[in-house]
Amino acid sequence: MKKGFILLALIFCASLLFADGGPTPETGEVEVLHWWTSGGEAASVAVLKELLEAEGHTWKDFAVAGGGGDQAMTVLRSRAVAGNPPTAAQVKGPQIQDWAAEGFLTNLDDVAEAENWDGLVPKVIADIMKYKGNWVAVPVNVHRINWMWVNPEVFKKAGAKIPKTWAEFEMAAKKIQAAGMTPVAWGGQPWQEITVFETIVAGVGGTDFYNKTMVQADPSAINSPTMVKCLETLKMMKQYTDPGAPGRDWNLATAMVIKGEAGMQFMGDWAKGEFTAAGKKPDVDYIATHAPGTSKQFLFNVDSFIMFEVKDPSAKEAQKAMARLILEPKFQEVFNINKGSIPVRMGMSEDPFDIPAQLSMKDFTASAKTGDLVPSMAHEMATSRAIRGAIMDTVTAFYNSDMRAKDAAAQMANAVRSAQ
Repeated sequence: MKKGFILLALIFCASLLFADGGPTPETGEVEVLHWWTSGGEAASVAVLKELLEAEGHTWKDFAVAGGGGDQAMTVLRSRAVAGNPPTAAQVKGPQIQDWAAEGFLTNLDDVAEAENWDGLVPKVIADIMKYKGNWVAVPVNVHRINWMWVNPEVFKKAGAKIPKTWAEFEMAAKKIQAAGMTPVAWGGQPWQEITVFETIVAGVGGTDFYNKTMVQADPSAINSPTMVKCLETLKMMKQYTDPGAPGRDWNLATAMVIKGEAGMQFMGDWAKGEFTAAGKKPDVDYIATHAPGTSKQFLFNVDSFIMFEVKDPSAKEAQKAMARLILEPKFQEVFNINKGSIPVRMGMSEDPFDIPAQLSMKDFTASAKTGDLVPSMAHEMATSRAIRGAIMDTVTAFYNSDMRAKDAAAQMANAVRSAQ
């Protein structure tokens, strides 16, 4: 009797422990490395943490400050080499395949099949998340690169029309300049310069030319008359910037448009956050539209998480739960509203999103169908870091010198060939 009573008591205590939210065999911990540390970014990633913890798992935050993620990648590499990688890490583009090729990543095909990821994510993005046909990473969101941010009051004062082509751009820029204002708010930093440059490549050369040069990095396509025209367009823009452009941060350039000091800026959709913070309303105080010549193209930058191979069964369950939650509608909606990006999951309702995001969602869906959804070279979605560096160095040298466009095209082709 006494032994039976003790056994019943132990069972009762255990049931209380589990009912109280204590550890269960199904719950585990995920250690997540990321560089989302600013206000809006931190709030966005907190949403995923809350959803995961609501299912009983534990989130161990491993945030490494630095917007570009270079410091985070250094830390991640040292942890992985030491045999102690985190459960998940924020990594994007071709780097995903690099990690997978080294044997670090786990196979997520079971989650992907159960959740129909192949039916929810455009193929061009899904392919970046896979290695040898297997899912090894989860896409989180989509940023559009080829935006033009416009102050309509500046255009009205100058009697200029918002441009849809690069020829119209030059006409509008001349009028704004003649009215005593700066046509283009420019951030003179290498990454900003190639962001504008790849937008020009898409607008001047079209999708096929963009893919040949910025994605496939074909030296013969790079050293071509079309590339010369792209470079000439970039240099043409320079005469419509102001003397304070060199070294200017992107958000300070955005502020020029907000204040009515400049007519337009070419920058990704993270610029929208600056307008929102300043209390500006879309289609009233500012207009967000596609850059000249890119009404069909959607240049994308996608954040994603790679999932490392873990031995602990509970940690593996938590990892799968995290992967599943990332692409579920609730997280996709709340996260992207906070972040200023749009869902990578197709078929989401546009209603909760603002006007620029709704336009972006429509264009995202349309471009996925037409083949005009293309990865951003400037933001490390399209090529290796070595090739990106070769293109960026050439563009920077060309933009900040008297180099001829024809010579720059030849130099870029040689630099890319050496980096391959």
